[in-house]
Formats: sequence, structure tokens, C-alpha cells
Amino acid sequence: MNGSDASVTEPTYVDTLAARIREATPSDLIPDDAGESEVRQLFRLYALLALVRGRDVSAADVHDAWSVWMLGRGEGDHESIVPFVALDDAAQEQDDPFVRAIRAAVAG
Repeated sequence: MNGSDASVTEPTYVDTLAARIREATPSDLIPDDAGESEVRQLFRLYALLALVRGRDVSAADVHDAWSVWMLGRGEGDHESIVPFVALDDAAQEQDDPFVRAIRAAVAG
């Protein structure tokens, strides 16, 4: 061993970014019907968006990431798993706080 505790794993750059995005997200928007592991996976997807799209991330990007997450949860029959442009305005606006959180995490 190199003197470090092998049972302690340092967070990866992805997890660090995901945590920043989660911190910038209003707490009432964190899914409460999912376990912590599932929520962590959602925010890892948002971290991926931050890494590949940066401040150019869009609500459509967030929606696509959420759709992938929902499919992974076995919820492919959810009414909102459609292309972003097929959503009504109210449904599209639900992605805006996550766009702001991703942009805030990228900025700072």
C-alpha cells in the first residue's frame, strides 16, 4: 500500500461535476421517487452534458439525458419520453432549471 486507505475512493472528475450540478439544482426538483444511486446516475448524465456541451447545453439536451435515465429505470412508457419538440411548452420549461444548474456548474 502507498499509505492511503484503500477503502476510501476519491470522487472522479465526473462525480465532482455531477455534485456541483446537483448543488445548483433546486432541492424540490431532485427526483424523490428514485433511490440515491439512480439520482447519482441522472446527475452523471448531466455532468456528461456539461463536459461535452458546456455552456451551450440546451433544454433539449437535458430532456434527452433525462429520457435515457428514465429508460434505464425501466420507465420507457412515460408520456414525456418523446422528442423535445413534441413536448408542450409547460413540459419543455421543466428542463430549464437543470440547464441553469449545468451552466452554473460549468461557470464556476
